[in-house]
Amino acid sequence: MGLLRTIAIIIIVYYAFKFIGKYIMPLFLKRVVKNVEKKMREQQENQYKEDSGNIGETVIAKKPQVRKESNKDVGDYVDYEEVKDDK
Repeated sequence: MGLLRTIAIIIIVYYAFKFIGKYIMPLFLKRVVKNVEKKMREQQENQYKEDSGNIGETVIAKKPQVRKESNKDVGDYVDYEEVKDDK
């Protein structure tokens, strides 16, 4: 009796996943794709609005120069010399 019950549960779970995969997942994926498409379209429109300027105008955006301060407390500089082995 337990074996038949286990087989019945396995078959029910199999067909449930098959049903979900065939009918429910496409609906869910369509909704997700529509939301992503809508967000991308909004971002693209916002970017176009920000970038729109005079036609033919060239804008060069540069990063601000950051001055690096060297740390003098790192240590002493040691000059390196190669030593040849006479063998």
